[in-house]
Amino acid sequence: MDLVRMAVERGSRVVGIARDLGVSATKVPPWKRPQLGEWISNRAPEFDEILLWKLDRFVRRISDLHLMIEWCKEHQKTLAAKHDPIDLSTEFGQFMGTIIAGVARIEAANTGVRVESLWKFSRTVGKRWIIGKPVYGYRTEAQRDGTKSLAIDPEKARALRWIHSMIARGASLYRACRMLTRAGILPPNKGQWSSGNLKVILINPALMGYRVYRPKGHKQGQAPLIAYNADGTPIKITEAIFTEEEFDRIQTILELRSHKGVKKQNRRTPFLGTIKCGRCGKNWYDTSKTWERASGEVIKTSRLRCSSYLSGSCGMKAIDEPGTIYALLEDTVLDEIGDYEVIHREYARGDDNLARKLQLEEQISHYMTALEPGGSYRDGGFIEAKAKETLASLGRELAGIAPETVENRWIYESKGVTYRKHWEAHGAGKMEEDLIRSGITFVIHEDHKALNVPHDIKERLVVRGDFFSSNRA
Repeated sequence: MDLVRMAVERGSRVVGIARDLGVSATKVPPWKRPQLGEWISNRAPEFDEILLWKLDRFVRRISDLHLMIEWCKEHQKTLAAKHDPIDLSTEFGQFMGTIIAGVARIEAANTGVRVESLWKFSRTVGKRWIIGKPVYGYRTEAQRDGTKSLAIDPEKARALRWIHSMIARGASLYRACRMLTRAGILPPNKGQWSSGNLKVILINPALMGYRVYRPKGHKQGQAPLIAYNADGTPIKITEAIFTEEEFDRIQTILELRSHKGVKKQNRRTPFLGTIKCGRCGKNWYDTSKTWERASGEVIKTSRLRCSSYLSGSCGMKAIDEPGTIYALLEDTVLDEIGDYEVIHREYARGDDNLARKLQLEEQISHYMTALEPGGSYRDGGFIEAKAKETLASLGRELAGIAPETVENRWIYESKGVTYRKHWEAHGAGKMEEDLIRSGITFVIHEDHKALNVPHDIKERLVVRGDFFSSNRA
């Protein structure tokens, strides 16, 4: 409500409120936030200024602040902060804003340093648990002195030992995931079990009860490193789920399997997010692969299937020729919307027309006064005739200025190109982007395929220029 009172004090009318709770100003710039981004990207003609509670809650990157200042100049907007008395419409105000954003950036960086220091400290405090989420199989327990320690989670540890025995007998990670899902054992994070997230758990030395850490630049999916004492011995912080022999054995199995065949090519899924399942509504993925074994034998698989295949909850059969689906989708889309014109949206400022309108009104008022009885142009001769001619000309020009053109607005223009020609020129990748942007889906049912086109498809297809992408260095 502070900002509402601020608007009243400034004599402004509140046209909307944007609340983006839980969104980091360091990581997410203003134009990408759910609510504020909608106002900036699509509703700019509806407001003249953005009121903020505090500038460092609005932006923390200097580059982002500079872009917002340039956007405000381009779109004739004002930024004002309740607790930062600066005016970004002036050069000094922009300078002060840059300093504030810089200080906020330093503060965010210092926070990162403090967290990193805490991680380093956690590797030197014996069996206490200081920070982070324990690996699957363990849980934290509060101690009497207020500290935390790690303890084995019996149910999860039992699942891990069962997985270990399955893999030791030759089962694949994929099969182990299917068995975990069928047994109703929940994965460590939201989603479902996959070979990838299961392998990340199994290669973690923390399963032997050691303290581990990830150094800066450590790649995702790699095993963390064991932390060592000053005497060179690994730091043991809790009981082990796997002995060193058991852990080494499963690492050997996983390593041998990774070298059994060299993956030569994985195919990216075309139209990901557009092709949907008619049963569960989830995306379909292209799992086609080309493998080259160590012997030189090349193996190819070609398959398109629902993303629920791993859990078995959907039951839709895979399609062995993905290319036929892609071709059918493209043909159907071209038949449905291929002849639509590509419409571009541009931001138009009304200040130029407004200035001309005011000038015309002033000139017309002058000529009308001068043509009244006793006026300076009322002589019944050449001067009066020319004045009336000029007055008529000014009146026609004023009548030609549409009322809406004196305000900031969006202009929609056709470039004379259809989507068929547009996609022929830019390729299937551009078609994928446009289909995702417009919300068109291609649904695969058991006995047929259907293209679902939103009722407001022409509005959704409008190409909206991105000021921030085009102006980022």
